[in-house]
Amino acid sequence: MTKIIPGWKARQGNRGRQVLLVLVAALLLAAAAWAGAEFHGEVIDQNAEQTTDAPG
Repeated sequence: MTKIIPGWKARQGNRGRQVLLVLVAALLLAAAAWAGAEFHGEVIDQNAEQTTDAPG
């Protein structure tokens, strides 16, 4: 005879605080990487403007 198991009981793990913390940490790391790339891009852009504005 086949045993019927409900879906909530058949899952291997439950969603909880650990999953939320991992997702929030990943979001914060992605935001930090994006901010670093933006900052680096602005620095490069300012350096390019300084070198092209030379009289000549």
